[in-house]
Amino acid sequence: MSARLLDGRRIAGEAQRDLVALATASRARYGRPAGLAIVRVGKDASFEVYLRALQRASEAIGIALSVVTLASESDNAALRAGIEALNADESVHGILMQLPLPPHLSQRTVAEAMDPRKDVDGISLRSAGNLFLRFPSFVPSTCAAVIEMLDRSGITLAGRHAVVVGASNVVGKPLAFMLLDRDATVTVCHIYTPDLGAWTRQADVLVVAVGKPGLLTGEMVRPGAAVIDVGTTVRADGALVGDVDFATVALVAGALSPVPGGVGQLTKLMLLRQTLRAQQTLVGGATVGNGREVRDG
Repeated sequence: MSARLLDGRRIAGEAQRDLVALATASRARYGRPAGLAIVRVGKDASFEVYLRALQRASEAIGIALSVVTLASESDNAALRAGIEALNADESVHGILMQLPLPPHLSQRTVAEAMDPRKDVDGISLRSAGNLFLRFPSFVPSTCAAVIEMLDRSGITLAGRHAVVVGASNVVGKPLAFMLLDRDATVTVCHIYTPDLGAWTRQADVLVVAVGKPGLLTGEMVRPGAAVIDVGTTVRADGALVGDVDFATVALVAGALSPVPGGVGQLTKLMLLRQTLRAQQTLVGGATVGNGREVRDG
């Protein structure tokens, strides 16, 4: 292996220490811990794993976590009512909606109903519009985790060519705008992109978020590139694997994040960091979200 390993567990440890200090200061200033509410419709076994990890992280940092479980047969009106109740709850500073929703429910309902000041996973219409316009906003926590990993690893984005493989609403598209905001030249590839390797070999920074194990092989990577694997798939044997063929890519890349032990270690922490920022906005009047400088061009 020649690639530098981007150890998500080590980076998460650093980030968590920073969040503990921030949460302690916020609790002392505002007289209560920041509150995060998770809304889910029915119960999903795979989400339970993430929920338990989020509960442990919340306890360690000092954030009050609550879970609102709506009945599986809930309609869009009930979903909207549940979100609006949390919008009005002063003890709740951040709201996370479990996605994807059951097929009979509309994500647009969530995007329209959620108070953008509490939208700590960046899925509301206001958050998406602010991100597009380069206004301060909350962003999807997985995207924030990718940027955090790059920053804490000393990987420069300005002037570099970043290629994102995957164009979902929760990772690929918002991440592309975040990379543009950091002055990278950005290419987005997706399922209909012909000759994917011709594009990925141009990348200085390559992010893969598709959910197809082994999609990216060593021959598709530019020597020395930084490769961030966001994909997660649970195999039949229970093993968690990413989109990158780690063995071959590690021989070519300059830096590489693993699965497991990579971006996923940071995702929950970015959600909690944005919850703390939401408290500062709602109670202290601070600027919402990531505090980016607003600029044109």
